[in-house]
Amino acid sequence: MAAAGPTMLLRDENGCCSRRQSSSSAGDSDGEHEDSPATHARQQLKALLNKTMRIRMTDGQTLGGYFLCTNRDCNVILGSAQEFLKPSDSFSGREPRVLGLTMVPGHHIHMVSIEVQRESLAGPPYL
Repeated sequence: MAAAGPTMLLRDENGCCSRRQSSSSAGDSDGEHEDSPATHARQQLKALLNKTMRIRMTDGQTLGGYFLCTNRDCNVILGSAQEFLKPSDSFSGREPRVLGLTMVPGHHIHMVSIEVQRESLAGPPYL
């Protein structure tokens, strides 16, 4: 079993992004080989479910919310989504706009980042 390595964000020939991590795990029960790319990608997506995600769109908007699902067209569904305005907007200092359940078209996604939650909130802020 390989040790977990660094995580990379890769873009395939369709323009869809996927995270790659060097680790092996058990295969699914749908008959796919445990080392197949489809099984690996499915396991990585399952690990991202309900994580806080920020999506930077091609027009400069940033959406934040909980990752709920995606499809083959790389569309993303965010729950409890909020819109953060571009820094150049005159009202960018105000509260983010609450959108709720939101579908982000895959062709409008420029960058995706996962917000890492600290394990303990009692520790110093620099850890």
